[in-house]
Amino acid sequence: MSATTTTCTRTLVALDIDGTLVDDGNKIPSGTIPALDLARSAGHQIVLATGRSLIGLVPIAIRLGLTDGWGVCSNGALTVRLDPSAPSGYEVVAARTFDPEPVIRRAMEMAPEVRVAVEEVGWGWRTNHPFAPGELNGQQKLVPLGDLVARPATRIVIVAPEIRRVTDALHATGVTVTPTGPDWLDIAARDVNKAVALDDVRRRLKIPVERTIAVGDGINDLSMLAWAGRSVAMGYAPAIVRSAADETTGTIDQAGALSVLRSLVPEIDGSLSSLAAQIATAEASAPSPVVLRVWHGTGPNLSRCEAWTLQNGHWIKHSPIPSGVGTTMRAIEAAALEADLPYPRGDEGRRRAQWRSVTGDGPAGFELPLSGL
Repeated sequence: MSATTTTCTRTLVALDIDGTLVDDGNKIPSGTIPALDLARSAGHQIVLATGRSLIGLVPIAIRLGLTDGWGVCSNGALTVRLDPSAPSGYEVVAARTFDPEPVIRRAMEMAPEVRVAVEEVGWGWRTNHPFAPGELNGQQKLVPLGDLVARPATRIVIVAPEIRRVTDALHATGVTVTPTGPDWLDIAARDVNKAVALDDVRRRLKIPVERTIAVGDGINDLSMLAWAGRSVAMGYAPAIVRSAADETTGTIDQAGALSVLRSLVPEIDGSLSSLAAQIATAEASAPSPVVLRVWHGTGPNLSRCEAWTLQNGHWIKHSPIPSGVGTTMRAIEAAALEADLPYPRGDEGRRRAQWRSVTGDGPAGFELPLSGL
């Protein structure tokens, strides 16, 4: 075979976005998406964990190909299930809210010129003063103070010169305060952070805490770095972040997150196509022999492609094969052969692959056993 036979244990991989997967120009470093696809093909659960609001997370998730999975945004205030079949592309699973009035009024007392933005989930922000383009994800609506404090909030942004100096006073109102600079504070409910939300996802996925990895670069990543079984700081992160992590990788310009992702997958032939590499990775990392399952959408191309494996007498999904989506069954056959993974064929003179029907899971399902079945 082209791949090693080493198996991998499923891991929850929590990845910050800004400064980890995306640079200051909103550019994704080359090689990031293929590395994510291979990690997913190995059965790992990729979870984006960001300070961005939901409206800022979704476009990046789409660009990364992570349209089906879990996400944590607003520094842990929101947990979402990304689902391309949902009307908005996601479902809000948990919203951790708080009464915004005490902290907003305290901030206005201490800094009368303060700018305040209250998150509107999935849309943008209610603000008391305009924020510059790019400062906030999503749209803005100027409202009076009464509208800012009218209902529970998931996240508040408070901006004023040297506002970080009053962090303790604002924290005393019963909220979590995260400075992202001398003039900018992120506010969430008491004891809410990325780690709280990620641990909720971990328990839903039934992954042990020792099988968790977190990669980040900011002060708001400290909680998830402390929570993870393996914590990695980006190379240019502040000293307090690097000292909190188990290890340090390269900078965003060096695509430092890629080395972490590559450490999670078996070594395979680097000359393989992306589809063949993902199939080889799935087969090498699964704990038992694999079948490739595919489902058609409304047309001839595949809407889903997954590796399934047999455990304790039951077939379970091992991983997606991201590059299989939009291809054909013939392309899957060719990629399996490219990866040196033979499959059953018909008798002499009828050498077509022997796909089997799969019932009860999609409109048109078929499976192709790989070597060993």
